[in-house]
Amino acid sequence: MADYNFGLFSCLVVDDSSYLRTLISSSLRAIGVGNIKTVDHGGQGIEFLQAVRDDPMKAGMQNVDLIFSNWQMNPVDGMMLLRWVRRHKDSPNRFVPFVMVTGYADREKVREARAMGVTEMLAKPFSVVNLGQRLLQVVDRPRKFVHTSKYFGPDRRRTQREIPPDKDRRKINERDVEVVHV
Repeated sequence: MADYNFGLFSCLVVDDSSYLRTLISSSLRAIGVGNIKTVDHGGQGIEFLQAVRDDPMKAGMQNVDLIFSNWQMNPVDGMMLLRWVRRHKDSPNRFVPFVMVTGYADREKVREARAMGVTEMLAKPFSVVNLGQRLLQVVDRPRKFVHTSKYFGPDRRRTQREIPPDKDRRKINERDVEVVHV
């Protein structure tokens, strides 16, 4: 972490627990993140992202470089926020890295979040080191975005392997997939 200056980095933290909002934002500050905005639920997150798009000076942030969001919140949860960010026409940045913070770290929940376009998962309980690892993963290893008829989000494959032509398991053709570079 010493090699990076996150002083100009901007994060949005979305969590209905004031304790976890404080924990995440304090951890980000300890890492050196310079601009952090916290909100209580996904609906407020959407409103803030729109405010940044419409009037960055008034919102107090020029852009949002990374979103940390809790999964389970009321009235708008993290998955609904993620869906809005990735798929809604009013989303100001469909490519923004999105880290889902959750106590649901089982395989099925991870698959569900990946299918919606999450960039990284951060399981509770977490440490500053875990949070920093997710931040570094986003910065050091950005992933291409993929757009198909059923999915928009970061490429879910972490490694690029050569697959022999006779072993291709995809059910769609390459011409049906658009790889979008960020």
